Amino acid sequence: MGPTRRMLLVGLPRFLTDAWSWLNYKPVMASTYDGQPHRALAPEIQATWLPPEAVRRLAAYKLLAAYDSNQAGELAALAGNAEAAERREFGDPSSFVDTTLAHVIGKTQQIVVPGAEHAKDDQATPEAVAAAAAQERLREWAEAELLPLRMQACERKAVLLGDGVYLLAWDPEKGRARLQTFDPGFYFPVIEDDADPGDYPSRVHLAWEIPDDPKRGIKARVRRITYELGPIEPAARPDGVDGAGRQGLGVPPEAEAAMAGPGDVFDTATGRVVRTYPWAPDGASAVTCYLTDAEWLLEDLRHGQSLDDFPLSKARFRERADGTVLNRLDLRIDFLPVVHISNTIADGEHFGQSSLAKVFQALDELAETDTDSARASATTGAPIIALAGSHAEVDRITGRPKPLDIAPGTVFQLADGGRMDVLDTSSQLAELRARVEEIRERAAVNARLPAVSLGTVDPSDVPSGYALQLSLGPLDSLVDAMRLARAHKYALLLKMVQRLHQAGQAEGWPAGPPLPARLVFGPHTPTDRAAILDEVIKGVDAGVLSLETGIRMLQDAGYPIEDAREEVERIDARRAPTPTSTHSDAPVRNMPAGQGH
Repeated sequence: MGPTRRMLLVGLPRFLTDAWSWLNYKPVMASTYDGQPHRALAPEIQATWLPPEAVRRLAAYKLLAAYDSNQAGELAALAGNAEAAERREFGDPSSFVDTTLAHVIGKTQQIVVPGAEHAKDDQATPEAVAAAAAQERLREWAEAELLPLRMQACERKAVLLGDGVYLLAWDPEKGRARLQTFDPGFYFPVIEDDADPGDYPSRVHLAWEIPDDPKRGIKARVRRITYELGPIEPAARPDGVDGAGRQGLGVPPEAEAAMAGPGDVFDTATGRVVRTYPWAPDGASAVTCYLTDAEWLLEDLRHGQSLDDFPLSKARFRERADGTVLNRLDLRIDFLPVVHISNTIADGEHFGQSSLAKVFQALDELAETDTDSARASATTGAPIIALAGSHAEVDRITGRPKPLDIAPGTVFQLADGGRMDVLDTSSQLAELRARVEEIRERAAVNARLPAVSLGTVDPSDVPSGYALQLSLGPLDSLVDAMRLARAHKYALLLKMVQRLHQAGQAEGWPAGPPLPARLVFGPHTPTDRAAILDEVIKGVDAGVLSLETGIRMLQDAGYPIEDAREEVERIDARRAPTPTSTHSDAPVRNMPAGQGH
C-alpha cells in the first residue's frame, strides 16, 4: 500500500495561496500541477531570465489586461476553449476600473506643504515662508512634468493590475527631475527572504525582453536597468585602476585618502569613503546609488542565469548622451529613485491586489450571461418557424427542398389543417436581462462601488441627500483605504524630487532637509455646493466658523479658490469702509451674502 499510495499522490495539483490565488479557478492561470500558467497566457514565462517568483505575477497582469481590453475570450480560445470565441464582452471590467480610478484620485490633485498657509500672516515665521516657497517650487515642477497626466497613467495600472511604478531621473539639460511611469511587469525588486514587505528594497531591476527583427538583422535581447545601493567606491586606486571592488587590497590609509572622489572624504575610523549630501549637511553617509543599464542577447542566457545574475562579460552597456558608460554609474544620491505604488495596503506581500480581484468570477458570470442573452435575442428577433401543410420548392439539381425565406410580406399557402408555429423566446430573454442586472448589482456591491457611483441610478429615485450619503458609505471606506496605501508613497516621491534638485544644484532649491510635502486628492463624491455655501454663510455670520475655515470648506466643495489666505485678504479689503460710506445710514457695499443686516 505504501508505494501505491505514493504513486497516486504523484501529479496531484497543489493548493496554492498567494497574492494571485484568486485567479486559480482560471484554467489558463493554473494549468499544471505546480500552478504554472498556461503557455498561451504568457509565452515569455519560458524565458530563462525571469525569476520563478515573478511568473504568476506576470501571468496575472496579462490576464487582467485581457479583461480590460475585452480580449478574455480570445485568450481563452488560444488556451484551447473553442467556445470562448463566441464570448460577448461589453467593457464591464474597464468600467469598474475607470470608476474606481476616478474616485481614488478625485477631480483635483494638489501638492501641500504643511505650514505654507501661514506664510502671509503679519508675523509669519521663517519656517512658514520656507514651506510656502517649497510648495510653490513643487507645484511648478508638477506642472512642468505633467504630474496629473502621468498620475492617471500610473494609477490606472495600479487599480487594474495592483501595482504601478514611477521612475525619477535628473535631467541636466532641462534643469529638473524628470518623471516617468513604467509598466509593473518590468519591475523586479530584489527582496530578501526575511525582509518586511513594507521595507524599501536596496536593489531594483527594470527589465524587459526586446523581440528580434530578422529584416534588420537584430537578435532577441533583454534590457536590464538596475538601481542598487552600495558603499561609496573610491574614484581610482593608486595604480590608476578603477576603484570598484577595492576591499581586501590592503591599500595604506594615506593612499586610500588620495583615492576619494570629488567631495568625498576617506574616514580612517571606519575605513570607508563617506560623502556629505546637501539634504543632510550635518552628517556623512557611506552609501550611494549605482545605475547600470545594459543589454544581453537572449542566446547568451541559456545557462540558467537568473535576472539578478546576468553575466557581465556578455553585457553591452548603454551610454549616456555625454558618452558616459552606464556601468555602475555613481548617481551621487543615497536612495533608489524608484517608487512602487501599491493598490492595497501591504499585508505580507510587497505587491498590491487588483480592484477586480474580489469580483473577477462575477465578471466572468456577467460575460457568460451577456453571451446567452445575445443568443436568445437572435432567436427572438429572427424566430424559428415551423410550417405544416406547405410544400417547399424542390431544387432541380439536388432534388432536395429549398429552404424557406421569410421576409415581410411573405405569403405561404397551406393545405387543409395546415398551421404555422413560432418559437417564442422573449420570456427567456427577459429573464436573462434581469439576470444581467442582478449580477452587475452584486458585483458593484462586492467591489464597494454603489450603483449611484456607476451612474446606473436615476437621480429622481434617490429619496433624500441623507439616503444618498448612506449609500456612498462603502465607497468612502474603499477610497480611504486606497488613499492610505498611497499617501506615504507620494510623500516619498515628493521628497525624492526635492533631493534630486538639491543634488543637481538647481537654482532656488536650497540645501537642507527636505520639507514634508504630501499630495492631497480632491473630493471623490458629488457635493451640494449650494448647501455648503449657505452653511458657510450662516456659520461665519453667527461667529461659529472663522472666515478661514469657511474658505477651506468652499475649497473642498470645489469652488475655484486657489489660495485661502489671498481669498480672505480680498474679502477683508472689500469689507473696509470706503470714503462714500461715512454716514451711519449709508448702504453696506461689497459685503458677502449674509454679512449685511
